[in-house]
Amino acid sequence: MRDWQTVAHVRWQCKYHIVWVPKYRRKALYGRLRRRFGQILKELCRQRGIELLEGHAMVDHLHVCLSFPPRYSIANVVGFLKGKSAIRLHREFIDNKTGGKHFCFRGYYVSTVGLDEKKVREYTRNQEKLDKDPMDLDFE
Repeated sequence: MRDWQTVAHVRWQCKYHIVWVPKYRRKALYGRLRRRFGQILKELCRQRGIELLEGHAMVDHLHVCLSFPPRYSIANVVGFLKGKSAIRLHREFIDNKTGGKHFCFRGYYVSTVGLDEKKVREYTRNQEKLDKDPMDLDFE
């Protein structure tokens, strides 16, 4: 069964696995900030019509699985999510004396999910377990 979506004259199924890290790989995503980061990400996705399929924040990086229409480029979506979330987190949690509103590195990792969505979502969901025991990864 395919879960295609349709808009006007386009039938699409665009799903992406995205990973990004805080600036200098700081171990910053924990406690209240981690929970708030998840809420902010959900709000931003809802604003743009982006479906947040799966997401998991580790203390030093973030994994998300997103689905969005082909009218958006991956660079625009990631730029929007990283930029807006950094501004909101900075306003709520970070001391203004630190200078700049940079929370994450400019780069990111992205891969298309394709037909392996179930495995990618499982990988995203079980990040903490996999980081502790990387040999337990089964992608076959």
